[in-house]
Amino acid sequence: MNYSVSIVAEGDREVTLDEVVELADAVATLGGVASGAGSFSYGAQIVVDAPNSDEAVDLAIPLFIDAARRAGLPEWPVTRAETISEIDELEELDP
Repeated sequence: MNYSVSIVAEGDREVTLDEVVELADAVATLGGVASGAGSFSYGAQIVVDAPNSDEAVDLAIPLFIDAARRAGLPEWPVTRAETISEIDELEELDP
């Protein structure tokens, strides 16, 4: 099942727009988008195939760390990881 995993790393300085653009480029192949310009954190939402939410997070975090490294971002600790599955998204649409 596909999961969309939102991951955030927090640090000690403001992230620039250029850095977020580099992160966006690095996660694009993962169906991802990036965020964080002007804040003391950076994040990405990426798509992974996993049997459950916990394994989706376990798969996504190393991909996120690698993408951040390729984007030249500082290696800050991951402070949040949340998932939503395809089924969860469909249930939210069902009145």
